[in-house]
Amino acid sequence: MVEQKNQKECLYIFLDEAGNFDFSSSGTAYFTLTSLTKYRPFEAYKALTELKYDLIELGQNMECFHASEDSQATRNRVFDIISAHLKEVRLDCLVAEKTQINTELHKDDEFYSGMIRELLRHVIGEVDLKEINRIVVITDRIPVQKKRKTVEKAVKKTLVSILPEGFQYRIFHHEAKSNMDLQIVDYCNWAAYRLWDKLDSRSYDRVKTAVSAMLKFVARGKEIVVKKVTAPTTLSGGPHGPLSSERNL
Repeated sequence: MVEQKNQKECLYIFLDEAGNFDFSSSGTAYFTLTSLTKYRPFEAYKALTELKYDLIELGQNMECFHASEDSQATRNRVFDIISAHLKEVRLDCLVAEKTQINTELHKDDEFYSGMIRELLRHVIGEVDLKEINRIVVITDRIPVQKKRKTVEKAVKKTLVSILPEGFQYRIFHHEAKSNMDLQIVDYCNWAAYRLWDKLDSRSYDRVKTAVSAMLKFVARGKEIVVKKVTAPTTLSGGPHGPLSSERNL
């Protein structure tokens, strides 16, 4: 969990996604959205920068860390650093199994907006807003202008609906290669995605102590239901953990 130090602090929320928006049989079975919530100072930066240049000196063209593209040896070292700094962060994961999403939400903007809205609503709902004075939400730079505007609209609408009037917030889209925390949340979200899609818990086990909630996003007709679930933990088990709570929206 995040340790708050002083009042008037800025809360940072970094977001990353995995899966695609193809709801046909050729699309991914799952879509995951993970948030990394933290305050400054960002202690993992120095260690990750040192690792980056260690790898460069070994001859690797390491511009940035990207879990799905890095070698297993590199992933192991990155997860070593991330797991050593878990007490400084909080992770929340929202997963959607596409067969449980009504066709009315199959449009990119409707589905993605709903996912962002529900995850941010949960994350900020767990924060004592009296202890901070602003929130900064940072996502990877979105190349498609239409999608970028959709994300910004969803984030702004959510923040306005749950934050006190006049509360300061900012939304930025950065290149992931320029931001270590976007690379960290990429690793954490990749681990969550692998857990659900492949029932591979090896990487998730490295970060699970920082996971505040694993949530399931289900759309039945026009009703959206967010369920708090227990993450799948074995390669032989099914992908659905037992529900511990449910929220109808």
